[in-house]
Amino acid sequence: MNLLTRRQMLRRTVTSAAVLASTSSLAPLWAAPESRAFKIGACDWSIGKMATPDALDVAREIGLDGVQVSLGTEKDQMHLRQAAVQKRYLEVSARTGVALASLAIGELNNIPYKSDPRTIPWVSDAVDVLPAVGCRVVLLAFFGNGDLKGDRAGTDEVVRRLKEVAPKAEKQGVILGIESWLSAEEHMDIVDRVGSKAVQVYYDVANSEKMGYDIYREIRWLGKKGVICEFHAKENGALLGQGRVDFQKVRQAMDEIGYRGWMQIEGAVPPGGQMLPSYQANLKYLRSVFPPPA
Repeated sequence: MNLLTRRQMLRRTVTSAAVLASTSSLAPLWAAPESRAFKIGACDWSIGKMATPDALDVAREIGLDGVQVSLGTEKDQMHLRQAAVQKRYLEVSARTGVALASLAIGELNNIPYKSDPRTIPWVSDAVDVLPAVGCRVVLLAFFGNGDLKGDRAGTDEVVRRLKEVAPKAEKQGVILGIESWLSAEEHMDIVDRVGSKAVQVYYDVANSEKMGYDIYREIRWLGKKGVICEFHAKENGALLGQGRVDFQKVRQAMDEIGYRGWMQIEGAVPPGGQMLPSYQANLKYLRSVFPPPA
């Protein structure tokens, strides 16, 4: 056996490190359930700092593990696509110790993915941004102008567009998460028609409760099919634990499907309440139900 030269050894070491770095964002969901932890973040728009790195400072004050970061807005041209903006986020993340948990394109509620051609490069570029900032999931929003409920033609177009971008997402090892008013079965119809492991469901418990769906059954059903990428922990007009969602039952359903990973707090401020104390209370409650590893 020939001895490796120093240069060969160095090359192999660098290559191995690069492979590990490229797959590190996937590791938490691949690990054995007992070795994975719940991580709790918040949506940047819910803590009053949409599309700005200042959200990470607010998250540190709350005590969160991370932030779901907006790709941007129409006005700033989805600025997280710019390397300089990515660098700024990563610098603030390193300083605060608050992770970039996942991305979101909330502007799709105003400028729909189902009909507006401007959104096609937004979603495609988000696939490239994800590994650049160390994230695995981007939420694609389908509310407001982008609502898919009862819109077969719009849903067909979304499926067509997702089929085009899914191979790129698969290659990058990232996930396009659909959040909408659709039921579990309607979401699954889209996932099945696209036919890619890169397209999954971003599950929002309060949305499903508002629509009258059995959220605990849906979590089990979708989870056992392996298509839930992340969760929103949300209430409409109440603190978490004081509203209509039973988070103890959510935890039981998550345990049954083996889910561990990110939960992003959204909404959950009572009428007249202030964001900061409300989110500190929400975090304290969630940690009592979804504790970090001992």
